[in-house]
Amino acid sequence: MKLGVVGLPNVGKSTLFNAITNAGAQAANYPFCTIEPNNGVVAVPDHRLDVLAEMYHPEKYTPAVLEFVDIAGLVKGASQGEGLGNKFLSHIREVDAIVHVVRCFEDENVIHVDGSVDPVRDIDTINTELILADIETVTKRRDKAQKLVRNGEKKLVDEYETGEILLKHLNEGKPARTAALTEDQRAVADSWFLLTMKKVIYAANIGEEDLGKPESELSLVTRVREIADAEGAQLLVICAQAEEEIAQLDPEEKAMFLEEMGIGQSGLDRLVQAGYRLLGLISFLTAGPKEVRAWTIRNGDKAPQAAGKIHSDFERGFIRAEIVAYDDLIREGSMAACKEKGLVRSEGKDYVMKDGDVTLFRFNV
Repeated sequence: MKLGVVGLPNVGKSTLFNAITNAGAQAANYPFCTIEPNNGVVAVPDHRLDVLAEMYHPEKYTPAVLEFVDIAGLVKGASQGEGLGNKFLSHIREVDAIVHVVRCFEDENVIHVDGSVDPVRDIDTINTELILADIETVTKRRDKAQKLVRNGEKKLVDEYETGEILLKHLNEGKPARTAALTEDQRAVADSWFLLTMKKVIYAANIGEEDLGKPESELSLVTRVREIADAEGAQLLVICAQAEEEIAQLDPEEKAMFLEEMGIGQSGLDRLVQAGYRLLGLISFLTAGPKEVRAWTIRNGDKAPQAAGKIHSDFERGFIRAEIVAYDDLIREGSMAACKEKGLVRSEGKDYVMKDGDVTLFRFNV
């Protein structure tokens, strides 16, 4: 699963990406510093693994991971090929969701492509280009479906009607993800891989001088909040520059810094966790002296599908899953104690996995 980090040039995308992944993506004060997308894999923070590691002292410790993609900065006219438009749009099409970095800091030493800082204008620039690209895609799909329906292909009526609804919505300047679609129409729209159908986290990138201030005192952030709320999107306030510096600290220094700042968790940890949730992902856990591990599955996956994440043989020969809730295991102190109290459940093929299930699969191939 991939999260694409997007935004206008010089809003802090690559700085944030560096902090997230420690991948050393190039960051400089000029447009199109990022041309080819940089990819980085980052661990999903999960305190439950730390607690289980203390309990089992495993040989191996493996967290869940997410992939982030740092995509070239977009400029006005990208949908018509301006700047790196076509590359930018194709790279967005390949990710599962978007982290839209919005500049909410003033700094005369960092050039803004439009000459001034205005987060509402910047968001509109990005959204407009994505919407224009989607209008082109939907128009082609709608017109093709309309022609085939006239020729007797009645099964494509849904495609034609979906195209009509989306074109009206997109032409009003609204992203496809906010359109009122039926379940069947949404399935059609999803098959078109529209750019504005992707879920979004708005990352309001503030200056270091604004760290620790309440959101109500940050006028630029407040304006981003209004847009996010109107879309039903998430907003995270983050300082990319500070996060890049924090990422270089060892765990003890990082903890001290966060405590001094009065912050319980770094902005990056919050961003990664928010991205995990945005993609509809949860983790089930396995624990023992050999390994403590978080396994990524989709919310709603059943036990055999989860077993298949470990090995295809586990899914093919699935018998049952022995499951204890994480909180029960920690409270009782051991799997044996949980079994004695009847807290270990035997679940079959129809069991829907829950986040934090500590699981042992039984299978026979």
